[in-house]
Amino acid sequence: MPTVNTENGTLFLHPDRNLAMELVRATEAAAIRAVPFIGRGDKNAADKAAVDAMRKFLGTVNFDGVVVIGEGEKDEAPMLYNGEHVGNGRGPACDIAVDPIDGTSLTAAGRQNAISMIAVSDRGSMLDASSVFYMDKIVAGHEAVGIVDIRKPIGENLRALAKAKGKPIGEMVVAVLDRPRHAQLIEDIRTAGAGTRIMLDGDVAGGINAARYGTRIDMCVGIGGSPEGVATACAIKALGGLIQGRLVASSDDERQKGLDAGLKFDYIYEADELVSSNNTYFVATGVTDGGLVSGVRRKGPTIHTESIVLRGRSGTVRRVIGEHLADKWIGELDFGNVGDHA
Repeated sequence: MPTVNTENGTLFLHPDRNLAMELVRATEAAAIRAVPFIGRGDKNAADKAAVDAMRKFLGTVNFDGVVVIGEGEKDEAPMLYNGEHVGNGRGPACDIAVDPIDGTSLTAAGRQNAISMIAVSDRGSMLDASSVFYMDKIVAGHEAVGIVDIRKPIGENLRALAKAKGKPIGEMVVAVLDRPRHAQLIEDIRTAGAGTRIMLDGDVAGGINAARYGTRIDMCVGIGGSPEGVATACAIKALGGLIQGRLVASSDDERQKGLDAGLKFDYIYEADELVSSNNTYFVATGVTDGGLVSGVRRKGPTIHTESIVLRGRSGTVRRVIGEHLADKWIGELDFGNVGDHA
């Protein structure tokens, strides 16, 4: 396991801007490696290929990263598990959240909106909510700050946000995961006069699109993964939007584990509590096409990728278009399955 280089650590106290491109290399590799499994019905194989690629590339990055939100252990082989150190041990000390494929089921089914993502912040700044899997979340753009509150009824929030955005409530669109637990929430949104965008998976991308200016999504709400909530908060830091989360225990045992870990229930976590540092990065590469980024494509001798990089400290959003010489990858990849959905 790499150790922190204290000499370099005094020179690089925080993640710097050069880290972003290194992280993009890792998400690009994970996305490309997942390509042969798009639409093949085997989400575990897709995930394994992406995990292996991301872990390999992260091992070359000049930082000492500790996985706060990771994959866990599979088949007795540790792969990006919580607490694992990644990177070469030199440079800044960071917390990282990884999801080599956010949307493994989407990938396996050949559906849209699967991404590979990494979030990074200063060491000790990410909330470790790994003992409680679910979180009720609300995400919106900068207009929602000081106006929208997860404790209020969804209809009240929608009317307030519509007024702040200067648009009719009938034009408001809310992203919600397609889960039985959200049946009443979806009904309440529609009763308020807004439309819904039902997501099969991928509420990280849904939340980011809700906070970005100029998208068709005005708000993302509902119960999803708590790790995804923390990762989304890293992105929201760059967008100036709103994110609030409330932990939801699925059993008394899980609630007790959360309490033992120092987590709070019946409590609203704001953005600065989900991630206390403003020095954040969020990097995502498209696996399949979606509203956030386009998916991996083969064009002649090159493989094309699209990534998005959000940096909290500077409030910048950048897009990275990659053209990769296919000969470097093609021996292990079959692009015959990649069509318009990928």
